[in-house]
Amino acid sequence: MKISTKGRYALRLMMELALSDQDRPVRIREIAEKQTISDKYLEQIISVLNKAGFVRSIRGPQGGYLLTRKPIEYTAGDILRLTEGSLAPVDCVDGSLYDCPRVEKCATSILWKRMNDAINDVVDSITLEDLANWQITKNGDYCI
Repeated sequence: MKISTKGRYALRLMMELALSDQDRPVRIREIAEKQTISDKYLEQIISVLNKAGFVRSIRGPQGGYLLTRKPIEYTAGDILRLTEGSLAPVDCVDGSLYDCPRVEKCATSILWKRMNDAINDVVDSITLEDLANWQITKNGDYCI
C-alpha cells in the first residue's frame, strides 16, 4: 500500500486549516502557496473534503474554508480513507470488496490481516490535532 499525493496533500491541507485561526477562513490559494501545491489540485481535494462534511466553505471576499469540527475529532485514518479509499494492503483483507475463497487455508492471509490491523491502528490513533502539535514542535514547514 502506498499513499498517493491526493492523500498526502489532503493531510497537509487539513493541517493548514487546523493550524490557522479557527475563526478565519483560509483560502485555497494561501494553502497552495504555503505548501507549494497546485491550487487546481487542492480545489479537487477540498471538494471531496467539503462533500464529506470535513470542511465548510465561506463565500465572499473574506471567504475560504474552515474545519467543521475540532482538530482532535479527525483522525489521519478518516482523512486518508476518504481520499484514498481502503488502506488494506491486499484485497483479501478488505472484506467489503472481496471475499477470498482461500482465506481459510492460506497462511499469508494471517500476514495481510496483521499488516492491515497495524496500519489501521496507527492511522486511527493519530488525530489532526496530534499532527498540528507535532508541526508546532518542529517549528517549521512540514512535508508529509
